[in-house]
Amino acid sequence: MKWLLFLCFPIFCFGQVSDTNSAFAKAETYFNNKQYTHAKPIFKTYLKQHPNDLKTIEYLGDISGYAKDWDTAIDYYEKLVELSPKTANYHYKYGGVLGMKALAISKIRALGLIGDIKEAFITAANLDPKHIETRWALVEFYIQLPGIIGGSESKAKQYADELAKLSPVDGFLAHGYIAEYNDRPKDAERHYKDAVAVGGSVICYTKLYEHYEKNEAPAKAIQVLDEARKKHSAENRLHYQLGKIAGQYGIGLDQGIECLDKYIMNYSPEDGVPKDWAYYRLAQIYKHKGRKQEATTWITKALQDRPDFKEALAEKEIIKNL
Repeated sequence: MKWLLFLCFPIFCFGQVSDTNSAFAKAETYFNNKQYTHAKPIFKTYLKQHPNDLKTIEYLGDISGYAKDWDTAIDYYEKLVELSPKTANYHYKYGGVLGMKALAISKIRALGLIGDIKEAFITAANLDPKHIETRWALVEFYIQLPGIIGGSESKAKQYADELAKLSPVDGFLAHGYIAEYNDRPKDAERHYKDAVAVGGSVICYTKLYEHYEKNEAPAKAIQVLDEARKKHSAENRLHYQLGKIAGQYGIGLDQGIECLDKYIMNYSPEDGVPKDWAYYRLAQIYKHKGRKQEATTWITKALQDRPDFKEALAEKEIIKNL
């Protein structure tokens, strides 16, 4: 009978492995669907059985990061760096979550993290000469940090140049960001225009129209948004952004109405801006057109959705006095 026990034992083990792998796959599905509260306990159970499994540790670090539980995320990513010190992405994530913690604590306490953040990002960059995200992180790190504690525009430009070699679009966007941060609007405009010409992605258009909006050039912003929404018709939020500028500045009013109508008709929560803001912008547009009745209708609709909508309450008083 011993031979029978021998045959049964591996079958039992394979069954256990299969169940474990199935649970892990289920957790991955939850994670990919952003159902982190469902994925987390499964991954934690799996980690108890496989304490050095890199992928599980990374998933748990990511989940902690999404929950803004920076200390727990730091622990997970630090373990990844210890277990696999030659993996650039682990150093990048470790540096990133340290940076997020630095933003959440006092400036004095944050100073103590700067050296570790810098070391993590530079290590990642050295380990992987093609790691784009790390070079973006270093651009932001050096440009936002005051010079007295290590900030340097020249070093930020160095990593922007490295980005340009890996991805011309990222290079233009990075140099645009540096110029914008240092209040050189003409240089920023030129770089963002180059990014649109070379890449033409939604991000490129967004950087350019936001630049115009910040610099009080709404007509140029509307022109860029109009081009962007024609090229990226599936991006519903571009319709809202054009309508927003129309309502805010009182220009392109008919185009603004058209865009906001499309935004409302095609709205989904993934668009990011709630519909009550679209109603508010429509009220603004009709106010600019001197059409009090339509303006009142839309501002009322905005307040029905959100009675404590401060901007809409203030706009309602303005419309009353038309």
